[in-house]
Amino acid sequence: MERICNIMSDITKFQGVFPAFYACYEDDGSVSPARTRALAKYLLDKGVKGLYVGGSSGECIYQSVAERKLILENVMDEVGGKMTIIAHVACNNTADSQELARHAESLGVDAIAAIPPIYFHLPPYGIAEYWNDISAAAPNTDFIIYNIPQLAGVSLTQSLLEVMRQNPRVIGVKNSSMPVQDIELWKEVGGTDFVVMNGPDEQFVSGLAMGATGGIGGTYAVMPELYMKIFELYNAGKVTEAAAVQHKVCHIIYTMCSAHGNLYAVMKEVLKRRGMDIGTVRKPLTGLAEEDFPIIEDVMAQIDDAIARFC
Repeated sequence: MERICNIMSDITKFQGVFPAFYACYEDDGSVSPARTRALAKYLLDKGVKGLYVGGSSGECIYQSVAERKLILENVMDEVGGKMTIIAHVACNNTADSQELARHAESLGVDAIAAIPPIYFHLPPYGIAEYWNDISAAAPNTDFIIYNIPQLAGVSLTQSLLEVMRQNPRVIGVKNSSMPVQDIELWKEVGGTDFVVMNGPDEQFVSGLAMGATGGIGGTYAVMPELYMKIFELYNAGKVTEAAAVQHKVCHIIYTMCSAHGNLYAVMKEVLKRRGMDIGTVRKPLTGLAEEDFPIIEDVMAQIDDAIARFC
């Protein structure tokens, strides 16, 4: 089938550092509009390029459609029009995904995104139909494929991307697969102006080297200064210096992952100690254990030392 010419957005909107936005809860576990707004403003003030709202880091699979709408509404009320907002709208059924897509478009997000359906492994034509149905519900909004096979259980392929490129709203891929060469492949299929966002935080420099436009990451919000420095150094041709920051970031991530509690519980506690209390994680994600608090102190010291050294 002949490729339809894509209706391209300004690619510069998707160049830079995009923290994956964390779910913000009240102490009773309900979604907190006030804390959602506070985190959005906090990240705006840090100078990041945009936010990826409602994805894995946003604990989307543990939230209702109404809760996900409430979160996006408060993010957009606080920072919409001031930074690029990508709304992840996928649910594990088409109807709810379409409802979230329509809602996101009504709020004026810059793009929507979706993983493939999980649990049942659909054939490629079924995944394409699912994504195209979501896109059709927001016909005036750009669409970004979210490739995260280690969690979704399904990998984006060259042939599936070629099919999806026939949808004029498909402008890019958020690539969280571990093989960094996938980024080069998506760029080859998509073309020069195709948006590919690096997903694995530990591979930001590598992803940029393979052609990533920018990065979307789950640990960005807890140390945005370091990721912005990586992006700045890399684009200034200072690859060795960028790699040095990347090495330090990786060590911080490894330290956070050594905790008993879920990674997001650790990062939310770090933010709380910085004065940004957004609650903890929603079960069944595991909260912090007593032995995690020395790890959190270590993480905070490492972040502070790295910012002082590199930024």
